[in-house]
Amino acid sequence: MAEITAAAVKDLREKSGAGMMDCKKALTEANGDLDAAMDWLRTKGLAAAAKKSSRTAAEGLVGVEVSGTRGAAIEVNSETDFVAKNDQFQSFVRDVTTVVLERGDALEVIKAAPLDGKTVEEVLTNNIATIGENQAIRRARRLEVSAGAIVPYVHNQQAPGLGKIGVLVALESEADTEALNALGKQIAMHIAAAFPLALDETGLDQDVIERERAIATEKAAESGKPADIIAKMVDGAIKKFAKENALLSQLFVMDGKTPISDVVAQAAKAAGKPIVLKDYVRFQLGEGIEKEASDFAAEVAAASGVPQPTA
Repeated sequence: MAEITAAAVKDLREKSGAGMMDCKKALTEANGDLDAAMDWLRTKGLAAAAKKSSRTAAEGLVGVEVSGTRGAAIEVNSETDFVAKNDQFQSFVRDVTTVVLERGDALEVIKAAPLDGKTVEEVLTNNIATIGENQAIRRARRLEVSAGAIVPYVHNQQAPGLGKIGVLVALESEADTEALNALGKQIAMHIAAAFPLALDETGLDQDVIERERAIATEKAAESGKPADIIAKMVDGAIKKFAKENALLSQLFVMDGKTPISDVVAQAAKAAGKPIVLKDYVRFQLGEGIEKEASDFAAEVAAASGVPQPTA
């Protein structure tokens, strides 16, 4: 058997765009022959998948699942919204959400987990080849409470547990499950609409705070007021920003006046048991992904050889 050198693996990887381990396996199967190894990758759909991996995947689905006092959320992206309606894609998102529920939310663990006799990553690669679009597991979270409830909510649901916005609410409590689910559903709907940045003010990203401080300082400076007044104006702006973006201090969207912390306190009083809003997850599909602008009609026409009008 021919020796498979690191240089040969690197060369094949650059030509095919496939993963390092896939390239090594292909060279082994082809006894070191580069062209035969490329053919092996193409036969397995791995080279085709690699070519698609350069395309932006900003559509797809968010999946949520709850079992007992544990819940999982995941975002799996695709290039177009059509794929989100594909049964094969939806089944994959559900399966991987279950993997997160059982194994945790570290992406490397998720991708290496067994699924249908392969790894999750291998199934994903096969899906890319058969569906014909780039796809990616973007992020995952798992929440757990020792007692209480994890309450799921999906906004713009496309199928059970799948949609454009997925929310999980973790309530730690010995209160009645029905009461916790009712409270959790209300808070989850609030989270979907109000988009909090953290559970409380201490959890807000300091980079975000500093950026807001810089903006507030620039605005306050335009007032021409003395430095000490400007400093107070900036502090006030930051306090307002923190209050409006931390979940527990946000005003409940249902009435526009009650802080979420008070909503929880009132529910605890009614239930006769302490309730702690321990954590939450809010995944919005494609959030933060820069989408590529494209003219679909022009792409179809170009592919068919139809000349396009010029301005």
